[in-house]
Amino acid sequence: MQNDGVQYLRVIVDRLAAGQFGLSVEDVQDALRAQIEGQRAGLVIEGNQRVPIVLRGPERVKLSPAEFAMLRITAADGTSVPLESVARLVRDGGPVKIDREMGSRYSVVIANVSGRDLVGFVKEAKAKIAKAVSLPTGYRISWGGQFENQQRAAARLTLVVPLALGVIFLILFSTFGSVRQSLLVLSNIPFALMGGVIALWVTGEYLSVPASVGFIALLGIAVLNGVVLVSYFNQLHAEGLSRLQCVVVGAERRLRPVMMTASITAFGLIPLLFASGPGSEVQRPLAIVVIGGLVTATALTLILLPILYLRFAHATAEVCHG
Repeated sequence: MQNDGVQYLRVIVDRLAAGQFGLSVEDVQDALRAQIEGQRAGLVIEGNQRVPIVLRGPERVKLSPAEFAMLRITAADGTSVPLESVARLVRDGGPVKIDREMGSRYSVVIANVSGRDLVGFVKEAKAKIAKAVSLPTGYRISWGGQFENQQRAAARLTLVVPLALGVIFLILFSTFGSVRQSLLVLSNIPFALMGGVIALWVTGEYLSVPASVGFIALLGIAVLNGVVLVSYFNQLHAEGLSRLQCVVVGAERRLRPVMMTASITAFGLIPLLFASGPGSEVQRPLAIVVIGGLVTATALTLILLPILYLRFAHATAEVCHG
């Protein structure tokens, strides 16, 4: 974003000429500041209002370089001299505006990243700038915008996700009363994450904050499907069926509920895949992750989870008769 090209009138004080009139550089600067910005001369009190009295030069001085050059400056002996006698006026280019933050001036460089991940771009840019740019004393570079938001969100997710998994495990343990079966349900989570990662790779998207939110949504769906299957397996096992019969009959009878849960969620997110208006940069990655994760989570839940239940759900082995 270009921030220069504006013409300014720069005043270069001639120290020798000013000294001949008994003026210093600070005297000339103070006189010009009083003419342009004004100098407070008093205060008028009107009821509850306090109105300051400010003396400044005429408005035409700010608009005409010729009028500005003819400003009169009072010397120490009381004589007045025109500004052009003690200073030189030069036209110079400068910034459109000067922004400040936390007491420091700053300039903004805006870049839009396309065709690659944002985090990788920033890391590469930081390395190249650190190698090629030598900053003067007092200067620094700060990276912000969407990258800063993503870094902040990632830091929060590293705290929230393990905490959420811990709470889910406690709830599962209180439901099944078994560490093995609780871990068995949690094994559904990698199935879902794998599909989300593959979907991002196939579509060319990158891991972002919306995609991370999609992965979190997948955790709940994957755990729900696991609870549906394992709880029904336990119910059949309590009715006297062998473990092999439990997984065969249970997977067959719970096929429809699991498929309904996944299909309703996936079909509901399909419009977000084709979103192109404002907000599509948030909607599309989330939908891609959730739909891709649902495909693998549903398939692997119905295929691998019964096998894992047959092998690891109970501490003691059970002989299964055909």
